[in-house]
Amino acid sequence: MAEYTLTYSESVQGFPSFYSYIPDMMIGMNNYFYSFKNGNLWRHNTNANRNSYYGLVAESSPSSITSVFNESPLENKIFKTINLESDDAWSVTLNTDLQTNGYIDSQWFEKKESDWFAFVRATNTTPAPDAEYLLRSVGGIADCTAVSGSGGPSAIVDFALTVPIGSIVSVGDYFYFGVSPTYAPQWGGTIREVNIDLKNSINNIKVDNAPILGVNPLPAAPFYCMYVKNSIAESHGMLGHYCEFTLTNDSVTATELFAVESQVMKSFP
Repeated sequence: MAEYTLTYSESVQGFPSFYSYIPDMMIGMNNYFYSFKNGNLWRHNTNANRNSYYGLVAESSPSSITSVFNESPLENKIFKTINLESDDAWSVTLNTDLQTNGYIDSQWFEKKESDWFAFVRATNTTPAPDAEYLLRSVGGIADCTAVSGSGGPSAIVDFALTVPIGSIVSVGDYFYFGVSPTYAPQWGGTIREVNIDLKNSINNIKVDNAPILGVNPLPAAPFYCMYVKNSIAESHGMLGHYCEFTLTNDSVTATELFAVESQVMKSFP
């Protein structure tokens, strides 16, 4: 179990912060904070490399802040973006009561009018966890009518000409299928082409069904087909009543963070 230094704040009457360094003794004096370690005296917030304590690399640790967006907790909402009023971008992980896989890398932020903006992405774990099948990033297509090339680099999945696959499926989506009687979703690869030419009786998708870890060969038709949207190409945000977020920064220079904001919209299922 990791050990931390816990601090108490009289202004909030609580313990708001944990620190990764473990001093032998601490004291505040003349507007500076001092600590003793292994018989040596150290003055904090003065060294060139921040998050480095007592000259030991093993004691270095990134800064992290955890808080929550909890306005109107009885309403189901979609958390679409993160806005940082800061002089540097931070990595962000997000969890709600309905989803647990939101993430923003610090390099994904764009600086606009001195603030940092980025949209929330799901981690796109493949195969997708069961909880993700209930979200709006997942959609059904229909039962296919024929399959060719299963288990190879490319498989062609045909549908009836009455199935409008072109309006709901995109290149880069993850392809899943379910077989009777359970219809449990199985990962079948990545969609590479959407081919529609109804006058020539063409209505199919091409799936990268190469036998890599986690990808299942497609069975004989018919079977049910569905897709999971690629979070980089099309973000649906994080769905939940509240959103807990953790910001992490591993910079060795001084960084200031003033506020964290999110673009939130009410969800109408």
